[in-house]
Amino acid sequence: MLLYPNCKINLGLRVVRKREDGYHDLETVFVPIYGLHDELEVTPSDTFSFVQEGLSVDCKPEDNLIIKCYQSFANKYKQVGKVAIRFKKTIPFGAGLGGGSSDAAHMAIAINELFGLGLTKQQLVEEVRPLGADCPFFIYNTPCYAEGIGDILTPIDLDLKGKRIVMIKPDEGVSTKEAYCGIVPNPHPFDRKTNDFEKTVFPHHPIIAEIKKRLLDAGAYYASMTGSGSTVFGLFDNDAEGRSDARLRVLKQEFASMVLLDDTFGEWKA
Repeated sequence: MLLYPNCKINLGLRVVRKREDGYHDLETVFVPIYGLHDELEVTPSDTFSFVQEGLSVDCKPEDNLIIKCYQSFANKYKQVGKVAIRFKKTIPFGAGLGGGSSDAAHMAIAINELFGLGLTKQQLVEEVRPLGADCPFFIYNTPCYAEGIGDILTPIDLDLKGKRIVMIKPDEGVSTKEAYCGIVPNPHPFDRKTNDFEKTVFPHHPIIAEIKKRLLDAGAYYASMTGSGSTVFGLFDNDAEGRSDARLRVLKQEFASMVLLDDTFGEWKA
């Protein structure tokens, strides 16, 4: 079975409060980006194997969320047999794109289908919830308003069909710990235009702030850092006459090595 674990962006992100368990409650809108994805092939096998290609993963194999997901299901459901996993990593780390969470969620989807577990989406959400805060979103994989630590989800209507998205990631990454350092929970009402992490990240990573400014200068009607960074995206109206294309072409040439995606939104997948 071959799957393509995609990434996500955040439209706005508010840090609401710090919890007693050390996590923070958030408000955000998750939007799936299908055009930037990893590749995950899972095949029933007589022996367990895991082969990784593409970008290196900065963790021990046993800490990889794909393997943790498999082990969780294998320990709980006797129907789950051994598998051969081939994994190609494309979504970068420290980018605010949720790649690892997406990999785990798609592994759960694969196991559910390959071994006929018959779990519903809500049951899959509960299975992957312990693996990471963003994992439940990738089970739904359609636009959602998120609360809690990002795991309480409400699907929303969001029409971006025909809009163009350009995603740029500088060479430097931002760890979640770094992004939260100095963050002050804010009681202001949730605003899709504001990502609270920009306040703590931009002073230490001026290139990220510069990319956002340049996307807006190039004609984006909306630009933001996604998650805790370091990726910045811009949303553009596709202009049949190409009136903003010249500025955007210059920007893409200047940041050519950093451009992750230039794509147009289609219909959301079921």
